[in-house]
Amino acid sequence: MFLWPAVLLLTFVTLQRLSELVIAQRNTAGLLAKGGKEFGASHYPVMVLLHASWLLGLWYLGRNAELQIVPLIIYGFLQLFRIWILATLGRRWTTRIITVPNEVLVVAGPFKYLRHPNYALVALEVPVLPLAFGFYGFAAVFCVLNLAMLAWRISVEEQALRALR
Repeated sequence: MFLWPAVLLLTFVTLQRLSELVIAQRNTAGLLAKGGKEFGASHYPVMVLLHASWLLGLWYLGRNAELQIVPLIIYGFLQLFRIWILATLGRRWTTRIITVPNEVLVVAGPFKYLRHPNYALVALEVPVLPLAFGFYGFAAVFCVLNLAMLAWRISVEEQALRALR
């Protein structure tokens, strides 16, 4: 038996991630067409594997779980933060690290307050969603794995952005 709120939440997250991949691919093509250069392509498959494992694990474990209200509310607020980030970056948002010559860094929206707001979002989102299902161990494991991935990714991105600063 499935618990419908859990299945609906997992369906929402899955569709959200798939739509973001479509947006990212379109934006990546646009940035590359403007002469953009990708950095850190070697770590990208590791990141995709990590996030796919996280989502598949939630589907495997979570479809029969009762949702916990406080982490669910926090996750909802994080989605508002996601919308703010995506709206601020617009066509510059992608899942890859791409710099375009003569572009200036975005300093509007959440970028006024945080250097890497999208990574802050993901650092919170990866443990909070499993907590909404009551999966404390799962949240801890993926939190640690994701923080290691983000440390790697941020170092690559900082090197790529150095020329734009």
